[in-house]
Amino acid sequence: MTAPLTAPNRASAPPSGASAVDTVLLANSIRALAMDAVQAANSGHPGMPMGMAEIAVALWHRHLRHNPGNPHWPDRDRFVLSNGHGSMLQYALLHLTGYALPLDELKRFRQLHSMTPGHPEVGVTPGVETTTGPLGQGLANAVGMALAERLLASEFNRPGHAIVDHRTYCFAGDGCLMEGISHEACSLAGTLALGKLIVFYDDNGISIDGKTKGWFTDDTPMRFAAYGWNVVPNVDGHDVEALDAAIRAAYGVTDRPTLIDCKTVIGKGSPNKAGTKQAHGEALGKDEVALTRRALGWPYPPFEIPQEIYDAWDARERGAAFEGDWQRRFASYKAACPELAAEFERRMSGKLPVDFGARAAALVQQQLAKAESVATRKASQQALEAFAPALPELIGGAADLTGSVLTNWSGSKTVTAKEAGNYIYFGVREFGMNAIANGLTLHGGFIPYVGTFLTFSDYGRNAVRLAALMKIRVIFVYTHDSIGLGEDGPTHQPIEHAAALRLIPKMELWRPCDTVESAVAWARAIERADGPTCLLFTRQNVPFQKRDEAQVAAIRRGGYILGDWNEGAARRAVIIATGSEVGLAMGAREALAGEGVGVRVVSMPCTSVFDHQDEAYRRSVLPEGVPRVAVEAGVTDYWRKYVGLDGAVIGIDRFGESAPAATVFKFFGFTVEHVVAAVKSCL
Repeated sequence: MTAPLTAPNRASAPPSGASAVDTVLLANSIRALAMDAVQAANSGHPGMPMGMAEIAVALWHRHLRHNPGNPHWPDRDRFVLSNGHGSMLQYALLHLTGYALPLDELKRFRQLHSMTPGHPEVGVTPGVETTTGPLGQGLANAVGMALAERLLASEFNRPGHAIVDHRTYCFAGDGCLMEGISHEACSLAGTLALGKLIVFYDDNGISIDGKTKGWFTDDTPMRFAAYGWNVVPNVDGHDVEALDAAIRAAYGVTDRPTLIDCKTVIGKGSPNKAGTKQAHGEALGKDEVALTRRALGWPYPPFEIPQEIYDAWDARERGAAFEGDWQRRFASYKAACPELAAEFERRMSGKLPVDFGARAAALVQQQLAKAESVATRKASQQALEAFAPALPELIGGAADLTGSVLTNWSGSKTVTAKEAGNYIYFGVREFGMNAIANGLTLHGGFIPYVGTFLTFSDYGRNAVRLAALMKIRVIFVYTHDSIGLGEDGPTHQPIEHAAALRLIPKMELWRPCDTVESAVAWARAIERADGPTCLLFTRQNVPFQKRDEAQVAAIRRGGYILGDWNEGAARRAVIIATGSEVGLAMGAREALAGEGVGVRVVSMPCTSVFDHQDEAYRRSVLPEGVPRVAVEAGVTDYWRKYVGLDGAVIGIDRFGESAPAATVFKFFGFTVEHVVAAVKSCL
């Protein structure tokens, strides 16, 4: 149970030196920087920053607990700009409040290698918590962050020591709420009663195509009330005091997330473009910028902010005080609970326990000794059983397929509205699941893994892509990885999916062939701190492959020699295979040996890792001048880079069939005889 918390000081009154008049100037400073930067780039979205300026003042100037001097202190509030096209709002706020984002970088908005890219990118701009732009995903990330806060608080807080006690705030627009992911994530957030999540809905009725009343007539407050959210409706989004009151009202509701419905005018301040689609996605134009300056009473030239406004915005002193207070409280916690404090520091740093490598090596040796021929989805579960007890940061889940994808283990405990745990039943919400997982890891303290069938990776693919773009450690578990799932037929049989996921930059995809490769793949995914991993596992049993210690060590190189030719063989060929097709390759090797053909079988569970090996190693595995055949139950084009135009690929370039797995494999030519024939055709 979560220990009772002493609420930190969350000032609802303006900081010293600010007044009611100041809020107009503070908001207009955001508007000016936004329209100037977009105009300078002649590209961008000025309307949202201009329309949400007062909302930003209410939150960032009065409530947000952050420290520009240290954007990463653990107990800061999290802020997510889900409507990331309005990135100049966030950049203006970060600059004005004192983050290491100089004015010259705002002048370089949307320019090559600037700190102000078109949409916010984590790791590029200090203070940006997540990469947003694909609408709705930031909202789902915020759900993951709020869930992370609640789970960490339950695990680490103790009576009198509330070291995890912060809120997650999210700005979202009409587009975010039109995207289906918003339903998936917000429905689950209501179910889990994430009371420290506050979402500000920029209800301006305009999207790129015009007035949304032609295509978006939802009663959004009623929709969120149905999810179980606390809703503060009809708030004047240009009245700082009304917004402040709405935020304070949200603090009073601790058992539900809150949606604050802010009625705003897009492009507010622009005499001719406010409230129109022209303010949404294009520069206002020099003449309109000049007219807007006049209408706002803003006499300053482009990119000029008076010092008194900088002083009013400056959050560095307050931020240092917020963090300093937390550091003192954490020192007290550390004295009272040294082991917990050390574990919290380890978890938030992303470091693994010092004995993880030994644990991984022990699992590999155990699997070698057992030599089981089981489905690799079962081997995956065995890896979880070995690793999870020593990794409390592992948090898993599945999209209503737990019993099939086997992402649970004996120590799994369900996360509910009232109980913390380490396993989330996401329901049929693949996209939301993936983006929430991204939020969990972005928050810190967790390594999430989430599972579904490989063919359903399409539902959540954009969140997988963003995980790679952000270089974050998330593990996507995909089972039923080929036509081997059988009777469910072509709707459920992945064909192009493995190749498509491999093409994502910074992605590592592992398709292991047995229990040993599965153990290595899981260990690598957990160890990899600079990017996501896709783990592909079979439904059907696959044969165990014998290896010596050198071969076991070579698995981590992505591709290695599993079975080699006899040095005396006059004719030679290489068969490259992955996953369930490795057994076929080994069978063909044995058959061809009887005909005097020497075959080297290369198991290549991870092509990207193999591709990053040094040239000498790659040539030692795939020597020049030797015919090559690739075997994988998926599209063939991907393998041409390995076999060349003169090699052969046994794969599938059409959709599957509904029948038992053995029948489908035979129908599509996945037999030893067919592999033998393919090798002979290349000799």
